[in-house]
Amino acid sequence: MSRAVWLVRAEALPLGRKLASALDAQLYQPWLDADASGREQFRAAFHLHSHWILIMASGIAVRYLDGLPQSKYSDPAVVVMDEAARFAIPLLSGHEGGANQLAYEAARLSGAVPAITTATEAIKPLTLGIGCRRGKSAEAIEQAVRQALAGRPLTDAREAATIDLKADEAGLLEFCARHALPLRVISRENVAARGWTGAPSDWVRQNVGVDGVCEPCALIASPRGRLIVPKTAVDGVTVAVVEDGPIV
Repeated sequence: MSRAVWLVRAEALPLGRKLASALDAQLYQPWLDADASGREQFRAAFHLHSHWILIMASGIAVRYLDGLPQSKYSDPAVVVMDEAARFAIPLLSGHEGGANQLAYEAARLSGAVPAITTATEAIKPLTLGIGCRRGKSAEAIEQAVRQALAGRPLTDAREAATIDLKADEAGLLEFCARHALPLRVISRENVAARGWTGAPSDWVRQNVGVDGVCEPCALIASPRGRLIVPKTAVDGVTVAVVEDGPIV
């Protein structure tokens, strides 16, 4: 797997460098080569990498990609991000090529919202909100998740969601990787502003600064969903389950 980050403006260098470093990706700065346009340079480099993050407007990305895609089974994965890192959008080879997973990785690193549009993910109706004490193992997290699901298959879950303070929690990352479950990271400010929780926790309030983690994270990640399993606490791990509601 070869990853690359493409910029169109020097103003995006801080974001580009952060992503390239964390993802072990090659960083392209096309303005350094005055002999060819950015689009010409991109066309020459497109098939050199299997995964791309394009930090540019979606309209520019569409023009850059014009005529390049051939098949969803062989095209490189392409994710488009705006320079403010508000959204990470899988534009090409989302499911088969890995752009969906790349969007979640970029979002976790930058605070962006992953905008996933592929049908394969859309038919998975559940979002898991997960909070945990520091150092909880993947096995402990899985036990809590399965208890909350009460026999419902884990394959019904589209993604897990947690607060930004847990973005690098080793056990949570291992659990998600083990089950190919994308991890959505919600900022503490977002949770505090929309902290819907039926069972506020004094410990979480004192140590994290919000009333709860699992319920608000799940509800924020699935804005038209309904809480079908409220906070379930198992040995230092909390899990809430939200199911997508109908489109109205």
